[in-house]
Amino acid sequence: MQVTIRDATEDDLPAMLEIYNDAVLNTTAVWTIHTADLENRRALMRERKAKGYPVLVATLGDMLLGYASFGDFRPWDGYGHTVEHSIYVHQHHHGKGVGKAMMPPLIAAARALGKHVMVAGVDAANTSSLQFHQRFGFVEAGRMREVGWKFDRWLDLVLLQKMLD
Repeated sequence: MQVTIRDATEDDLPAMLEIYNDAVLNTTAVWTIHTADLENRRALMRERKAKGYPVLVATLGDMLLGYASFGDFRPWDGYGHTVEHSIYVHQHHHGKGVGKAMMPPLIAAARALGKHVMVAGVDAANTSSLQFHQRFGFVEAGRMREVGWKFDRWLDLVLLQKMLD
C-alpha cells in the first residue's frame, strides 16, 4: 500500500472528524466520551497551524486513512520545547503501516521547529501502541495508575518520550 503523507486542508476535516469520533466512541485512545463537531476540529487545526505545528494526513488515492499532529505538552512556557503528539488511523486501516508512515514526518517537523522532546500518552493496555512507539525510539518515562475512567473501568496512563536532539 503506497500511502501519501501531506498537509491537511479544511477539505479533510469531515474525514478527520469521522476518524476522531470513532476513536472517542470505541477506543481508549482518547479519554473522553464526548464526540467533537466540525467546528471543534477546524479550530484545533487552525490553532496548530497558527503555531507552525503540522497537521498531516495519510491518503491512498482520494481516501483519507489517518491523520497526525502535535501540540504543546503543557501550557506554561517552561515546557515550550516539548510537544505531545497524536496519530489517528481509520478503524479499517489499523496495522497496515499508516501510523508508521506518518511518524517520521511528524518527528522531522518537531525537530525542524527546534523541539527537544516529543511525548506520547498511551493507555497501558494498548500494547500495540506501546510497541509502535518503542520502534520509533520512544521510551517509557512514567506510568500513572488509574488516572483515567472510560467504559466503566479505570485506565492506567503510560507516558513515553523521545529525545529529538
